[in-house]
Amino acid sequence: MADWGPVVIGVVLFILLSPGLLFEIPGSHRHVDFGSFRTNGKAIFIHTLIFFAAFTILTLALHIHIYAG
Repeated sequence: MADWGPVVIGVVLFILLSPGLLFEIPGSHRHVDFGSFRTNGKAIFIHTLIFFAAFTILTLALHIHIYAG
């Protein structure tokens, strides 16, 4: 059986943590911008670190697995 947990977690986190979609840290005008649909290099770097930390915690520390088939 294939383990779909990391795939599903990665896709969901990628959608939620896309800079400028829901929020952007640091924002273009403020520390946090909501729904600006803009991004910058700093925001991409910060969101990448948040994604990596959340993905690592959810897959390795909490052992989330989804088996299909």
